[in-house]
Amino acid sequence: MVNDETQRKLRQMKLTSMANALEAQESNTEYRSMSFDDRFKLLVDAAYASLQSNKLNRLIKSANFRTNEPCIADINYLPDRKLDRNLIQRLATGTYIQEHHNVILMGASGNGKTWLATALGIEACHQFHKVKYVRLPELIDDLIVAKHEANGDFHKIIERYKKIELLIIDEWLLTPINDEQAQTILELIEYRSQRGSTIFCTQFAPEGWHNKLGNPQIADAILDRIVHDSYKLLIQGDKSMRERYGIGGEFA
Repeated sequence: MVNDETQRKLRQMKLTSMANALEAQESNTEYRSMSFDDRFKLLVDAAYASLQSNKLNRLIKSANFRTNEPCIADINYLPDRKLDRNLIQRLATGTYIQEHHNVILMGASGNGKTWLATALGIEACHQFHKVKYVRLPELIDDLIVAKHEANGDFHKIIERYKKIELLIIDEWLLTPINDEQAQTILELIEYRSQRGSTIFCTQFAPEGWHNKLGNPQIADAILDRIVHDSYKLLIQGDKSMRERYGIGGEFA
């Protein structure tokens, strides 16, 4: 029998899951016939599973998704949506993140772009990638404010975004941006180039981005760094998903 002192030490070392598993073994006579190696393996498995579960929960929380419900398995492949199932399944493997490719999700308002991007983001969290969801207006505000500060916060923010393996930018170019904003976005994209992947959720095909990006030279530079290195997925539909399922409903 394991004494209370051993249990206390396990919990003090923050090995609570192992302590709980050990307590369960001690209270169940079926474990007594098992070898030390087999019982120890079960203890390690319990501790490891708890560690991974806690890590996943932290990743999902820090990603700042609007909702944590979307799931790849729940995607609704209605005929009128014309979703590319093969591409979605390929993206779900996370290979594009390992290869630092981007994704452009296109579709009208309410067609499920944010939901699908979040499902891909949550899947990436399950693969233990660091993910961040942000709306473009919020992203621009954070970067511009930091850029005007004299304390070096801009570079700190850029460094933080460099460490994000999958960045999801919602409402991409929903409204035009000015030259300063475009230049700032270009800097972010350049810093993240070949370091991380980005999902752009937009109502517009890349062909319509140029006149929304201010200075033509900056627009060219942004497009060059995004478009040629991206998977493109168009979400269609005779009705928006809000019309199908209601304003408060979750939809894929």
